Amino acid sequence: MTGLASIDGLINTTADARLAAIVDSSYDAIISKDLNSVITSWNGGAQRMFGYTAEEAVGQSVLMLIPDHLRDEEADIIGRVRNGQLVASYETIRRRKDGGFIAVSLTVSPIRNATGEIIGASKIARDITATKESERRIRLLLREVNHRVKNQFAVILSMVRETSKRSTDPREFEELIRSRIMALSRSHDLLVNSEWAGASLFDLIQEQLKPFGHEGQVSLSGPLLTLQPNAVQNLGMAFHELGTNSSKYGALGVDAGRLEITWQIAAGVSGKREIHLVWDETMPVHEGDRPGGRQDESTRKGFGTVVLQRVAPQSLNGSAVLERSPGRVNWSLTAPLESIIVPQLGAEMPAAEASFGL
Repeated sequence: MTGLASIDGLINTTADARLAAIVDSSYDAIISKDLNSVITSWNGGAQRMFGYTAEEAVGQSVLMLIPDHLRDEEADIIGRVRNGQLVASYETIRRRKDGGFIAVSLTVSPIRNATGEIIGASKIARDITATKESERRIRLLLREVNHRVKNQFAVILSMVRETSKRSTDPREFEELIRSRIMALSRSHDLLVNSEWAGASLFDLIQEQLKPFGHEGQVSLSGPLLTLQPNAVQNLGMAFHELGTNSSKYGALGVDAGRLEITWQIAAGVSGKREIHLVWDETMPVHEGDRPGGRQDESTRKGFGTVVLQRVAPQSLNGSAVLERSPGRVNWSLTAPLESIIVPQLGAEMPAAEASFGL
């Protein structure tokens, strides 16, 4: 019997040592306390999480970890532990040694002695700060998506309303609406690919003019700019309307046409930097042509003209001028640089000049 007892004791000692090693190496904070809320054990995870060493924590009230406005939690926990209840995992806030707060998930279980009497509680705390931050970002993203979807709906409704006012042919109306929504989609795709961080002005122009062809007749010149999402959407609409008009009545509708799009950064009257963007297209002049070449869309004061003269410049806190003369259409936009580009990149813009044909 003595030999068996020795073996049992050895097994128990080994099991206790293994359990102690598991508790001490756990990434979670594992703390025990008596029924007076005094800390009786403190593992390495608790030290990493809360900043106190075992020497500093053991013998102190667990209330030192609980923010003042949550002190009632401890009384409730101790009451449930005295009744032998397991406190299921719940989320709360605890205070670190440095005064900072940490989001944790807590599970509390009663501790019994050899006779089954409840003498304290074991608490496991898991840091859920990253999880809570992820949830916060998801909520923020959902609000942003909701805002952008509503904004897109408003733009589309405006397109439908303004296009319907100026279209008598249902087929023409359908074609115009489809092309304008597709233009919005192309701008949207650029933003999605950058996770809504912005889009290059070069890329935006290329995407919006791609459906009209005649790439060899188009040249772009200007510093490399990363546009804000608002600028991407509104300039995208402007380039689409200009491209559509040009393909029907201007430079992109004839082989001899030429389109130059240039932009530069300069100091404005107020001393702040501004962007000056110019769309300049030239085409052959035919007898009987109207001032802008042939009977172009801009002479009809259609939706495109509204976008070019009012919607795009106003959305960017700027101004625009649309001019037509025989064989030429010129649209110039002036706006504060801060309304156009992604702020962090502003200081580097003027140095990155480039020019190429589409």
